[in-house]
This record gives sequence, structure tokens and C-alpha cells, in this order.
Amino acid sequence: MFERISGSLLDPEALYASNIELFHSPELRGLNMLMGFTGFADAGHVVRQINAELLDGSDVDAEVVAVFDADQLIDYRSRRPHISFVEDHLQDYQAPKLALYRLKDGLGQPFLLLAGFEPDLQWERFSRAVVGIVEKLDVNLVAWIHSIPMPVPHTRPVGVTVHGNRPELIEGISSWKPTVEVPAAIGHILELRLTEAERNVAGYVIHVPHYLSEAEYPPAAVAGLEYLGAATSLMLPTDRLREAGREVGRQIAEQIEASEEVQQVVANLETRYDEKAEGTVRRSLLADENDELPNAEDIGAAVEAYLARKDSRP
Repeated sequence: MFERISGSLLDPEALYASNIELFHSPELRGLNMLMGFTGFADAGHVVRQINAELLDGSDVDAEVVAVFDADQLIDYRSRRPHISFVEDHLQDYQAPKLALYRLKDGLGQPFLLLAGFEPDLQWERFSRAVVGIVEKLDVNLVAWIHSIPMPVPHTRPVGVTVHGNRPELIEGISSWKPTVEVPAAIGHILELRLTEAERNVAGYVIHVPHYLSEAEYPPAAVAGLEYLGAATSLMLPTDRLREAGREVGRQIAEQIEASEEVQQVVANLETRYDEKAEGTVRRSLLADENDELPNAEDIGAAVEAYLARKDSRP
């Protein structure tokens, strides 16, 4: 008789090809891993912006650790890749990619990033593959990000709901703690399987004003990077997104000023937000697991290291 088996019987390691020399390097052991998957509930295009900021910046030095087989994981007919037709020929085929990268933060600290499309198929097999990688590399913490539309005003701080198995990363941070049934995403399944494997994991749901959820909303991506950075003690880049956020803010202000109806909607959301937030104390992102803020020496040392690294870049 067969034993009860949860998930796919197929070999999970056959889902990806690894950079063998890098994958087996001791330098990859014990790092933190960030995860961001596009294609599901990406309100404000938060995940897309974060992945682009971490991977596509001019000063980014990303090394591919492993690449997953898109042909086994994606439904091309429901999510067709783009290609350019230029007069009489085709070019620039945008093949879907899901890969694990090694990156360095602003202070030169290495970390891992699993980024790309959310798999359409073989979720359990994919989850077993990721958990296997986490165990082989002895990942310290897996922190993943996604975003949802919420009835909140853009004039208030971007909210977040945190979940996982690390209480010190959750308590005092979440601005909304519901009990609700939601459509599952691959990140949810990975969090469940990582928890079952007794690996450290935390998920961050960024709250995007519902009236801005279809557009690119940089302030929400900045907030996402700040939460991920605080959880993993990484200095993640936000300068370009902050500047883009200021321009988006000016455009939003102009549109609101031109419509009394929109002004009233935002005012009502502000009132509801303030009533709910009254008396609620949220822990600072700078606080450590003991709810203590870093002292001046700690902050100064971090800033000096960051500036020295920037000055050393060509």
C-alpha cells in the first residue's frame, strides 16, 4: 500500500537548474531570503516595483543562484509573454523568468532574492523545491511581500499586516489583523510549508489605497522595502522610488483638487482611518526584538559604512 503523500510525487529538484559553484559556496549559507512573486493581487504594482528596484538598478550586482523551469510552471495561454513586432521581424521576446539571486545591500551585506512570476502549476512541487533550497542553504529568515487594495487614504502612513512564525517581527506592527478567508497565493503555500519545516518565515501584506490599486504606487513599494529591510537587517534601496513617489503624490493632489466628489471620498477615509488608529500604538521599524531603538553609535556606524561603500563605487 502507498503511504499518504502530500503534494507532487515528481522530483522537486528537477524544477530548477543551479549555478553549481555558487550554490555550494559556503558564502551562501545562513543568509536571509526575500521573495516576491508577480501575477497575483499586486495592488499598486508593489512587488513588481520592488523586484525591479532590487534587480534592475544601475549599481546592482546580481548573481543567479538558480533558475526555475518556466515551461513546467506557467500557463502560457492564460498569461501570454510579450514580444515586439518591428516592421517586418520579431524581436525582444520577454520570456517569463523565476530565479533565485544573490545580491548585496547598501552596506555590502549579502542576501538572497527569489523573484519572478507566480507559478500557475505544480504549487506543491515548487514549494518542496523552495523548502529544499532553504534547508540546503540554511537560510536564516524568509521574508516575502505582497499587496492588497484597502479602504485607506493615501494621506496617511502605508499600513501593513504581518504574519508568520516570528512573533518579534509581528507584534505591534500590523495595522489590520482580520480573520478572513482569502484566495491563496504561492507565497501563502510557501509560508505554510516553511513553517511545517520549522524554518523562520514572515509575510508582509502592504495596504494600498483602493482607488490607487490599479496604478503604480511607489510609496507602497517604499514601505514594503522598509519592512523587508527591518525584518532582515538589510539596507535596501529606496531613493529612486521615493522620488517617483513625490511625483505621483503631486499628480494625485492635482486630481483630487479638481474634484469635490473625490475630496469627500478621501476625507471620509481619513476620518475612518483616524478613528480606528486612535489609541493604537505601533512599534517602530527601528526597534529590535526587545523593542529597543538603536543608539547613536549604532546608527552612526551604519551610516559611515554606507557612505564609505557609496564612495568606493566607480
